[in-house]
Amino acid sequence: MKLSPSHIRSFQHNVFAYYKKYGRDLPWRKTTNPYYILLSEIMLQQTQVDRVIQYYHRWTTKWPHVVDLARADRREVLQEWMGLGYNNRAINIHKAAQKIIESYNGDVIAAMKNYKDIPGVGPYISHAVRIFSGNEDTVTVDTNIRRILIHEFHLHKKISDNELWDIAEHCLPKGKSRDWHNALMDYGATLLTSRKTGIRPKTQQSPFEGSDRQIRAQIIRHLLNNVSVEFSEICSRFSIEKNRLDKIIYSLIKDGLVFRDKEVIRLKV
Repeated sequence: MKLSPSHIRSFQHNVFAYYKKYGRDLPWRKTTNPYYILLSEIMLQQTQVDRVIQYYHRWTTKWPHVVDLARADRREVLQEWMGLGYNNRAINIHKAAQKIIESYNGDVIAAMKNYKDIPGVGPYISHAVRIFSGNEDTVTVDTNIRRILIHEFHLHKKISDNELWDIAEHCLPKGKSRDWHNALMDYGATLLTSRKTGIRPKTQQSPFEGSDRQIRAQIIRHLLNNVSVEFSEICSRFSIEKNRLDKIIYSLIKDGLVFRDKEVIRLKV
């Protein structure tokens, strides 16, 4: 798709003007520490900003350096994560810190350039860390940016990721990558919302109440306070039928959160 230079300049002007007036004051925008930015990006996956802020402050105080998190006890990491949801992210971030120390001598940026080697990190997070820590002239496309580009350039909602990233590249103001991406995030999160544009995310969260996600969280919380628990006890405690619980336990095993010894479930630490 060929983009008009004048359209791009107008788009950039509007986004920056909105950011100057309505930009959010967020703690991870006050640092260029790639480890802190990595923490925030993983925490922000499918989680509201207001909830993340308190966890971000707590984690950066408790584990101020990537080596501190790498050396932390997994049980403690999970305990500190409880309430953020998608607990496999806690396992991934712990494993990521360990990999960064073991294979990259603590160099988060070097690890991000080899993101396929790092648990829980994909193209978006890899580029985001490099952008927000080093103002690198590269792009990243999250749900908000995808929605903005589709709306701004009247794109088909089924446009491929490769095409979107190519369009994002053409719109990037060189030397201003950090500010540009922060501005885009706010433009999409508070102005061009999904409700306003009618452009939905590619994937949507199901309701939490009564979901398998809620039961997973309840099981992990229970195991954090108990060495082990009988399968039948979980069925009874959370009023879950056996076949459903079997699938939930299997998903927890697959994510590296628990292991099962016959009828006994234990936290994997």
